Amino acid sequence: MRINKQILSRLTALAFVLVLSCAGQVFGQESQEGSGATMRAVSSGERVKKFRGIVVKRDADWFTMSETTGGPQTVVLMTPSTEVKSHKRGLFKGSKEYGSSYILRGLRLEVDGVGNDQGQLVADKIRFDEQDLRTAQALRSTVDPVEAEMREKLREQQAAQERLAGQLSETQAVVEANRQEAAEAAAKAQQTADYANNRINGLDDFDPIKTITVNFRTGSSTLSPQAKAEIDKAAEWVKTQNTKGWVMAVVGYADTTGRTARNRDLSERRANAVIYYIVTKYRTPMHRFVQPFGYGELAPVAENKTRAGRAKNRRVEIRLMVNKGISGQVSQQK
Repeated sequence: MRINKQILSRLTALAFVLVLSCAGQVFGQESQEGSGATMRAVSSGERVKKFRGIVVKRDADWFTMSETTGGPQTVVLMTPSTEVKSHKRGLFKGSKEYGSSYILRGLRLEVDGVGNDQGQLVADKIRFDEQDLRTAQALRSTVDPVEAEMREKLREQQAAQERLAGQLSETQAVVEANRQEAAEAAAKAQQTADYANNRINGLDDFDPIKTITVNFRTGSSTLSPQAKAEIDKAAEWVKTQNTKGWVMAVVGYADTTGRTARNRDLSERRANAVIYYIVTKYRTPMHRFVQPFGYGELAPVAENKTRAGRAKNRRVEIRLMVNKGISGQVSQQK
């Protein structure tokens, strides 16, 4: 993928904003709703127009945005009536409508809305520049893999601390002989475990629930009867679950047949075809979807040298996920 100097400059600036946001979460600064940053409350009934900033955290129904790097963050609540469009591109070119799923971390945007009794800004209109959207998409494809690796390392660190805590419990009789030394060691171990746990829980991510894969014919973005049956089977299972806080990430892929640029477009059309089927058949609100993305030939699950391998790579993955905070609450209730 070629990135010109303007996009590279924007990516650098946006990545800096997101790093500062993550740093606040890791080191436990003043927070609200786990954001790790000082929050700005909007007065109830206050009308706000052309409020500009950068999205630093994204959830199913809301996102937080900051006007300045490291500055206070405002919670923006989206509703089914929220209008999401691009800015007008000239005298004879109007704006383009987008779904709320296109609101991504790192996107620079403008919001009109009114404050509610919880200090949130309820959005009537959201506007952004299409160049900023492309920049945010490029940032997402760059930053997400790094964050995933970081989360995995933190989980491993937490598991190691839990094993250490278990060993301390099993050897309590031995430790009692030197109580002071054992107390200091246990306190240090607990402090390290808490630090690892806070870093994991502070990250802006979701816990995976289930992944459904549907496949496509060569060069096609049309759902086959078999693909629809796979989606319908998954939908019946979802009806039996508590779906509070659930979102869907719909990601498209392609095999190596044809040109790379065409395959990227084809993989995104496949993702959109799946979303259209789910929305039209099951009336799923669009704000429950993470912005669809097409990875083209990237991340194959099989070799592209064989017909069977290419068939497996022509796919869309429907990843069901739940907000990490809600997932933790459900686990405690169980």
